[in-house]
Amino acid sequence: MSGRVDETAGNGAGQGAAKRLEVAVGVVVRRDGRVLLGQRVEGKPYAGWWEFPGGKIEAGETVAQALARELHEELGLVVRASHPWLIREFQYPHAHVRLHFRRIVGAWDDFSGEPQSREGQAFDWLSPDNPARTPLLPASEPVFGWLRLPAVIGRWNPTARPAGETMPAADALGLPMAGPGVSSLSLLEMPVQPPVCVDPEVRSAMAALRAGGGRLLASSNHPPAYAQAADGVLFEAAALRELTVRPALACCGARCETAADLAQAARLGLDFVVASAIDTGTALPLYRDDAGLAPDAAVRGLREAIAAGAHGIVLAG
Repeated sequence: MSGRVDETAGNGAGQGAAKRLEVAVGVVVRRDGRVLLGQRVEGKPYAGWWEFPGGKIEAGETVAQALARELHEELGLVVRASHPWLIREFQYPHAHVRLHFRRIVGAWDDFSGEPQSREGQAFDWLSPDNPARTPLLPASEPVFGWLRLPAVIGRWNPTARPAGETMPAADALGLPMAGPGVSSLSLLEMPVQPPVCVDPEVRSAMAALRAGGGRLLASSNHPPAYAQAADGVLFEAAALRELTVRPALACCGARCETAADLAQAARLGLDFVVASAIDTGTALPLYRDDAGLAPDAAVRGLREAIAAGAHGIVLAG
């Protein structure tokens, strides 16, 4: 897939796009899953509003360098590593910005120090399931929904596993981003036309998943009854291309094969995308499809995928 963003191109801020600001944004995830927000100070546009910390990318800087500098200057944090995540453009009344979101993972010792109010701003560590600070900058609002997505999506075939047996959750695997509000997510794997006798078993397993705080996604290739009974749908690429509006479902993902698929999923406002290759220019959380990666290799595979720009991985069943 094309559409990648050159990590060395941060020094091109504003070039080729009048008045567009290139901004590095840090999603700092503490070991307990809480994330860092700061309040904009008086004298700035949207003063008093809350946002993820960061700032303008200066000439000669990469996105990672700009973010490390800004977090040290503003909050006194020492950033040792950050990982590409999303790139979103947003038109504010005062500026057109392109936001390069990067994650900084406390569980991996990506940063050290405690935040300090070096510019007189307030700050707070917030739970993804209860941000509790308003107003949020409009560009920051969807981020909490993405942070509630798990780092790992497991594949699950109820015909091969007992009802109620699911893929282990991210915290059980010792993986990061398993904090408050993050529930497990499993992808239903069954024959496209499963035998009718499987229905009671599948529905029983769905109930068991929900009782444990998990969610189950059906594929758009499954019969409609499965999509209706599940907690959401993963649209295969062909089905994604036929959509004109986001379906009225609690959770919608899409399998993407091309850059046009990624753009379509973002335009529809889906929750995430799945792809076999990582595109660091995606505007939605991207899961790398690791169908050949066994669960016992998940820690290594996840870390590699996140460092490359993925939100997480989809494991083999």
